[in-house]
Amino acid sequence: MPLGQIDLPITFRDLSNYRMETLTFEVVGFHGTYHTILGCPCDAKFMAIHNYTYLKLKMPGPCGVITIGTSFQHAYEFEIECCEHTAAMVASKELAASRKEVTKEALDPKRSARSFEPVEGTKDVFIDPSVSKGKVVCIGTTLSSE
Repeated sequence: MPLGQIDLPITFRDLSNYRMETLTFEVVGFHGTYHTILGCPCDAKFMAIHNYTYLKLKMPGPCGVITIGTSFQHAYEFEIECCEHTAAMVASKELAASRKEVTKEALDPKRSARSFEPVEGTKDVFIDPSVSKGKVVCIGTTLSSE
């Protein structure tokens, strides 16, 4: 949900050939690698055209075409930063989910040690089958044959 809106004057290029328009931005409260996202409202107001192959943004200006571009190296570094940020966010969500799961499975401090209940899917097996009242080991019945 947006926290609000803000109107900011946006200027592309320098004094010799520039365009300035006021854009309305939606302010959101999330952590991300982008400072702002210029979408369709920006394209419409500036009459801008994107060329994703060459990483260029072109728009008409008072003294000719205004071209804004970046390098492939800068774009690559930014993409790596985005991937690292996303991986960190996913890891933190997985950590939070793991904490909830561990909390649910944690031992109840009110439960005494004498009230141990065996896990479902276990079977008692005599260590020496020839002795009917010998020592017994508890094994899991849900294990694979390997």
